[in-house]
Amino acid sequence: MTDTPPAVALTHDIAPARLPARGLHVVMTANTAWNIWNFRRALVGALLEDGHRVTILSPEDDSVGQLRGLGAGFRPISISAKGLNPAEGPGLFRAYRAEWHALAPDCVLGFTIKPNLFGAMAARAAGVPFIPNVTGLGTAFLTGGVLQFAAERLYSHAFRKLPVVFFQNADDRDLFIARKLAGAGQARVLPGSGVDTAHFMPAPLPEGPVVFLMISRLIGDKGVREYAHAARILRAERSDAEFRLLGALGAENRSAIARHELEDWQREGIITYLGATDDVRPAIADAHCVVLPSYREGAPRTLIEAAAMARPLIASDVPGCRAVVDHERTGFLCAARDGNALADACRAFLALPQLGRQAMGAAARAKIVTEYDQERVIAAYRDALSEITTPDDA
Repeated sequence: MTDTPPAVALTHDIAPARLPARGLHVVMTANTAWNIWNFRRALVGALLEDGHRVTILSPEDDSVGQLRGLGAGFRPISISAKGLNPAEGPGLFRAYRAEWHALAPDCVLGFTIKPNLFGAMAARAAGVPFIPNVTGLGTAFLTGGVLQFAAERLYSHAFRKLPVVFFQNADDRDLFIARKLAGAGQARVLPGSGVDTAHFMPAPLPEGPVVFLMISRLIGDKGVREYAHAARILRAERSDAEFRLLGALGAENRSAIARHELEDWQREGIITYLGATDDVRPAIADAHCVVLPSYREGAPRTLIEAAAMARPLIASDVPGCRAVVDHERTGFLCAARDGNALADACRAFLALPQLGRQAMGAAARAKIVTEYDQERVIAAYRDALSEITTPDDA
């Protein structure tokens, strides 16, 4: 990744946004500073260029210095990295309420589940406009049962009367509207977090044996075990196909992959583990196809970045993934939670000639440029800020 904010000039096919009055204090809150740096950096840069003051409110990590380098302020808040636990709610609500009184923001932009829920509730109590971004539904909605019921009750309460609720795909928006967790007048769909299509440039497909690449945190809900299952099947059929895995091990998540599982796959020779990196572009450039058999996504950044680099995609046919992958045009979709179906999709890719793979990659790049450019996200936020900060008689 670059250390400077991307340019914010609008491209010719993106409608100019309505700019809010300069000099707002905008707070952006998430469960990690890394989340803001990795996914919202361009938005931070655009808001600063527009003349606003931006403060990041999150737990402190190594990304804080980089965010300060952009010109943003930072203030720490304690948020557990583990999944949603409603018992944490009262304490986090009080912490957020104190922060809103201390920071006196003109608007808060929320990301990730706990800030969106408890930050929004506290903002309403403090009379502060709050705009959440539902970046994905996470384990709470995948497990069902009591946890999903509790999450839905919290969302219904937190999002009541908010001016705008952003979603990263239409499936999540429609689900929230159908379950009365958000109103149709509030809900808007963004093209994920957007992508810098000048930073993620097309790369020629490599020569030689086919390399599949999965980029993900090593958690079960991303479909890592199904990826290993498919790799086992195909490696037995043809030894010239390689299955690489890039992402951090040791996530605090209910479905986290244990170290011994990964080591077993490596010893078996079915997975090549690449570790973690701050720049995924070299790994994408060395691969022929990028795979994400996730159980559900908001807008899968790894697929978007890979497609921007003209890589064909294989993904599960679930919300989020199906919005990015056009089946048999930019890649292949397969059933979720099904390693055999994933293996079939990989076989379909292996059967393509090199020219077919190149055409699929070119179509993937064209789709991202048209639909997922980060300037669309920036324009949507500018519009939303203008709406909630402009007097009714202006």
